[in-house]
Amino acid sequence: MKLHTLAHSRAGDKGAISDISVIAHRPEDYAFLVEVLTVERIEEYFASMGIGAVERFEVPQLHALKFVIHEALAGGVTRSLALDAHGKSLGSSLLDLELPDRQQTRSAAAYLNEERIHV
Repeated sequence: MKLHTLAHSRAGDKGAISDISVIAHRPEDYAFLVEVLTVERIEEYFASMGIGAVERFEVPQLHALKFVIHEALAGGVTRSLALDAHGKSLGSSLLDLELPDRQQTRSAAAYLNEERIHV
């Protein structure tokens, strides 16, 4: 299943930093997204771009995750020779991420009870 089936994204950029928010379509899918959209998974997904550090922020009130990806835009829109150096394109690209089968991950209820997330 692709990420776009469970969420939509909003993205922006400032210099070489891309800011991508992933927002669950349904509140009940948020815990699953928290579980599978790790910093490591995002780093792996964008590895071919030679990105820098990735930071993740949880926004449970909005059922969203925010990723700040450093050195993602080859110097930024005004400095890059890339065809599309805007952070918005990275948000769209991320929605094509293949998610694992829910049966292969911890249940959302177990995750909510075990971790710090209180929806």
